[in-house]
Amino acid sequence: MAGTEPVGAAEFLTLVKQRERGRLKVYIGSSAGTGKTYRMLNEAHDLRRRGIDVVVGVVETHGRADTAAQIRDLEIVPRRRIDYRGVTLEDMDLERIIERRPSVVLVDELAHTNVPGLKNGKRWQDVRELVDEGISVITTVNVQHLESLNDVIQQNLGVTVRETVPDWLVASADQVINLDISAEDLQERLREGKIYSAEKVPAALANFFTEENLTTLRELALREVANTVDRAREGIVRREEGRAPAKTVDRMLVAMSSDPAMTAALIRRASRAAGRLNSDWYCVYVQTRDEQADRIDSAVQRKLVDNIQLAQSLGAEVVTLESEDVAREIIRFAREKGISLVVVGQSRQSWWRRLRHGSVSERIVENSDGLDVLVVAAPLAARPA
Repeated sequence: MAGTEPVGAAEFLTLVKQRERGRLKVYIGSSAGTGKTYRMLNEAHDLRRRGIDVVVGVVETHGRADTAAQIRDLEIVPRRRIDYRGVTLEDMDLERIIERRPSVVLVDELAHTNVPGLKNGKRWQDVRELVDEGISVITTVNVQHLESLNDVIQQNLGVTVRETVPDWLVASADQVINLDISAEDLQERLREGKIYSAEKVPAALANFFTEENLTTLRELALREVANTVDRAREGIVRREEGRAPAKTVDRMLVAMSSDPAMTAALIRRASRAAGRLNSDWYCVYVQTRDEQADRIDSAVQRKLVDNIQLAQSLGAEVVTLESEDVAREIIRFAREKGISLVVVGQSRQSWWRRLRHGSVSERIVENSDGLDVLVVAAPLAARPA
């Protein structure tokens, strides 16, 4: 592996030399152990041999001897030390890297949550700031950390991923490289102690590193990278031909549900659809009198704010409206904004209540304005037993 040129290294070098802004390259893998960090370090040495000023911002070796050895004589920017509740913690020093101003910086584990007390809460926010400062970044991430896949991972693997990265950040990268490796090879690497220490191997093989899970993650990684490459290629062709980006659906809307779990699932589903369709999208919350700040439970209010922030992080334009007729207001807004696709959650009301009062989703489905409506089933965790 060490003797081969990293995937896309020459192309990334060309982008770096253009440098009116920083460039972003993402190595994505199906799970830990696919060789993302190793390949990133290998590319750093290749760039340095070509005269590029490259430094290590942060690399997590996790005790892997091969990875640690690959750092070799690369310049490492010292980590920042922070005292937190009587404990000294270390994390990447964003300010020192900006002051150092290398051409390229390596930033491992894009989804990492920063130590309390740093400027940004998430490492991906640090990466965005570095790129804005004109510093190119090579980074790594596992596919399960993409925000829009959160529900997919939960339903298929039974795992709740706490640290996530907005899809738009990966989609905006100048290069996305998938390090593909079969489930069998990953399990073999695990048994050889190349991923976790020996005492953790049996539990890993029995839980996360099952053949079924690894195969699912591998398929997701391949699909995500293929979609990213297709969108990038289409964008390049259209820019060269002087055409606007193609939009299968010009604009779409997700109607926020009063159910927090349902709303989060709707937002992630809409985000993925908007990405595939290359569409602008809105997240609309219609507030009734009973949902005003002085009447709504504080816990529900917090979850509403969380979902609004989730929608914003995934690239939606969030709009809050006021009306006692939620369905009519959503249809009015969609008509006003020229929206052609509305995403709603499946009603969880009893059939008797729906018969007597109707449901918001059913009324939107029955609209006479020509709106296409995608009805999303409730996530398993949110369904009544």
